[in-house]
Amino acid sequence: MSFRFVDLPAAHDDLRADVLAGLAAQPKSIPPKYFYDEAGCRLFEAICAQPEYALCRTERALMDAHLSEIAAAIGAVDCIIEPGAGDCVKVRALLDTVHPSQLVVLDIAGEPLAAAAGALALEYSGVAVSALGMDFIRSLEDATPYLMGGRRLVYYPGSSIGNFTPAEAAALLARFRKLAGEAGQLLIGFDLKKDPVELHRAYNDVAGVTAAFNLNLLARLNRELEADFDLGQFRHYAFYNPVAGRVEMHLISLTGQTVRVAGQRFHFALGESVHTENSWKFRGDEFSAIAASAGWQRVQTWERDGFAVQLYG
Repeated sequence: MSFRFVDLPAAHDDLRADVLAGLAAQPKSIPPKYFYDEAGCRLFEAICAQPEYALCRTERALMDAHLSEIAAAIGAVDCIIEPGAGDCVKVRALLDTVHPSQLVVLDIAGEPLAAAAGALALEYSGVAVSALGMDFIRSLEDATPYLMGGRRLVYYPGSSIGNFTPAEAAALLARFRKLAGEAGQLLIGFDLKKDPVELHRAYNDVAGVTAAFNLNLLARLNRELEADFDLGQFRHYAFYNPVAGRVEMHLISLTGQTVRVAGQRFHFALGESVHTENSWKFRGDEFSAIAASAGWQRVQTWERDGFAVQLYG
């Protein structure tokens, strides 16, 4: 077995600065990358199991149905890089079919990543596995020293690209282009535009798991930044904005209140929002145009039930 875990500490330092800046802004916001503490990771796994949230199941079904085609289109690859790898489950299908010699997984939640990647390394003894606990959005280039030579594939599944504005998505894809190298490829998943009612239900499940996931962000701030949010005084609110083409998630203050965070105080008016996440939805041609602006050329597209996977070179 070949396995190494490197925990880059910048992600811990950024939480305080990012949260204080976001709460001082108008409108207030907190970056969605901070959802994923240990409890947040567990809650997100539970979201994927909810009947209203079909994205994860649809992606799995698409990959299962087209895996041989996808592997053939990718061809020989020496290294797979997966930003935001989380529990490292999705990359297993590619390891079974593409057979790289190296896997490099990146995630801001370092400890869960290390556990998942370590287990993967035991199972795939012929693959050198490197797990980097890092905020790849801020410091993607720091992964470069851990990459072996050869042909690289950046794998970015799960529609995470939808958390960025189109301009931010283009900038991130351009950085993926550099990381992959001239002969590199990108395999990426994204959610397609669909019935707004279906999208609304996906982010407002009856069991309240998405609401708990959103509110857990405040619980994390209470624990890690000595904040005093009363979670009972905030409400999860999510809706699809058809003009912008995105689902928006907010935490709405149910009363006028002042909250202490990292020694600073912030006032929330009745009904004021903390914007916690955007999830952009795309048509296939819209996304291809964004990728093209970042230097990628589309090779092939696979679609199933409102979800798409595209391969770029």
